[in-house]
Amino acid sequence: MAIDLAGYDHILIGMSGGKDCIASFLTLLELGADPRRIEFHHHDVDGRARRLFDWPITTGYCAGLAESFQVPLHLSWREGGLRRELLRDRTPTAPVQFETADGRIETVGGNGPPGTRLRFAQVSADLSVRWCSAVAKIDVMRSLICNSPRFLGARVLVVTGERAEESPSRARYAPFEPHRTDTRDGPRRRRHVDHFRPVHALREAEVWDLLRRHGVVPHVAYQLGFGRVSCMHCIFASANQLATLRLIDPGIFEELARYEAVFGCTIKRNIALHALADRGRPYQATLDRPDLVALALSRNWTGPSRLRPEAWTLPAGAFGETNGPT
Repeated sequence: MAIDLAGYDHILIGMSGGKDCIASFLTLLELGADPRRIEFHHHDVDGRARRLFDWPITTGYCAGLAESFQVPLHLSWREGGLRRELLRDRTPTAPVQFETADGRIETVGGNGPPGTRLRFAQVSADLSVRWCSAVAKIDVMRSLICNSPRFLGARVLVVTGERAEESPSRARYAPFEPHRTDTRDGPRRRRHVDHFRPVHALREAEVWDLLRRHGVVPHVAYQLGFGRVSCMHCIFASANQLATLRLIDPGIFEELARYEAVFGCTIKRNIALHALADRGRPYQATLDRPDLVALALSRNWTGPSRLRPEAWTLPAGAFGETNGPT
């Protein structure tokens, strides 16, 4: 699909740190996009609050990657993160906060109707059931675009890394379409916002080859054997992934298990976390690399973000268990 990338004032990359969003960025570079118009947007799912779901290293990894390519990184989050939304009891969904281009932090929303969660998001293609994606990522991006004056009267391209190979549902996504924040035909506050999924048609092997060609060091989770980078404690986690997480992050694992008991509702609908973890085995790559475990549980990315392509190696998690959205 031919897209006039030079026709956009701002290109916003949804940057989770996973291979597909990185490949989306690299594809844009190979298509000739002007790096000066590109910015990474990372949504901190724990909301700068006490950690519960995410890999501690992810924000640091994204920062290192942004620095290596000299692309600005903007952080955004739901106040209190997924923990606050999980524990919401007769209160509104928390406001969204985001970093502005000049370094300030804006706060928007938080005035909605009161409601109660007290149960985990569930594995489903329905985002009202799998509410974690909407609350911590999709609505956060929507809020920052709708409340950033610099996007008014501008042409904006939002780029995300969904691939058709991942699931039947994602296979039906349009590679290019107006974004949910688009108001180009509105009576006021007009902004032209398109949504581009540049790696939608790529196979996993092609994604890894993109990272190899550009020498991008993969997120440490891949190096530990995980086939997918999303939340560390993702609702889609497999038995082997849960066994690995119970080993390396026992405190958070036990906290999630206690919430299951308190809510009377398991993450996996019909089996508790401990019972499912008992069915799995920790990844050998994790057992072999305590140094990488320590890096994954830290907040500072201390290694290189890029290598010479000839020094690049495929991570242990490549072509492994993905267990992503349906």
